[in-house]
Amino acid sequence: AGAAVHGAGTAVPQGTPQQQGMALAAAHGWTVSNGQFTCLNWLWTRESGWRMIWNTTGSGAFGIPQALPASKMASAGADYMTNPDTQIRWGLGYIEQRYVTPCNAWDHETRDGWY
Repeated sequence: AGAAVHGAGTAVPQGTPQQQGMALAAAHGWTVSNGQFTCLNWLWTRESGWRMIWNTTGSGAFGIPQALPASKMASAGADYMTNPDTQIRWGLGYIEQRYVTPCNAWDHETRDGWY
């Protein structure tokens, strides 16, 4: 599907993990204007609501990107359990390594129910 289908803008509240995510994603070239941050926002809103939470359905996934196991995020920083910036950095790296772009990850999520 990609950016052409997902082109609408995304309102991001100031001072939130979403705002941090927007800035960090832009460093990867993933912006609202090319649709990639919009896909990331949809993905992590669906997965965690951009909150540092445990998956309540029992998968054991944790954090904004819903890492499984949570300890995977330690590669981005020892404070992965308490720092949204660390979780976001790890999640962006995971998406880039596995899916290349957030829209590819979002397409997988909508097709298979996970990414």
